[in-house]
Amino acid sequence: MSHIAENLRAVHARIERAAQAAHRSPESIELLAVSKTFPAEDVRAAFAAGQRAFGENYVQESLAKIEALADLRAQIEWHFIGPLQSNKTRPVAEQFDWVHSVDRLKIAQRLSEQRPDALPALNVCLQVNVSGEASKSGVPARDALALARAIAALPKLRLRGLMSIPEPADDIQAQREPHRILRTLFETLCAEGLALDTMSMGMSSDLEAAVLEGATMVRIGTAIFGKRDYSH
Repeated sequence: MSHIAENLRAVHARIERAAQAAHRSPESIELLAVSKTFPAEDVRAAFAAGQRAFGENYVQESLAKIEALADLRAQIEWHFIGPLQSNKTRPVAEQFDWVHSVDRLKIAQRLSEQRPDALPALNVCLQVNVSGEASKSGVPARDALALARAIAALPKLRLRGLMSIPEPADDIQAQREPHRILRTLFETLCAEGLALDTMSMGMSSDLEAAVLEGATMVRIGTAIFGKRDYSH
């Protein structure tokens, strides 16, 4: 068995333990394997081990990877999870199944306009800045409802839920706080009549905290593929 297959098994075991601790079904939590900076062969190895959903951050790198894995396209779900500039929306609208990092209306409008008619609606998440860091992408929580309503009204997009990338924290209680903010906001938006089903939160270091707070999708890279090398 490849090290990627072994790592995937270990991550699924972590999700299962966290789900049990949260009195949740492990099936209610989807694993998104974050393959950014890793080669197409690693994605292929993860696919061979049963993984189907992959997350990418960089437009050019991901397009090359999608092309290299064209033979698997019908079975792979590609998620764009990085910051998205308005001049890069077209290839994402054309090639991806999900976009997690929508944080302003202009981006959503461009994705809506550029989504090919032949494809199903593009699944999108609204990225929320739960830590209040000026350096972080994401809409402030107070503006999320108005933006969510505007996005939900756009054609060829399907607003699925919320996504966050909180500040790193060491202990599980501190890790849970920003995830709790996102969950509370999610519940508010649902109560306001938005049909949401996705909370994209939690990474390799805080997966357990995210599951305890209700994550439906965890974005795991390092724990599956290993340490990233950004030198290239």
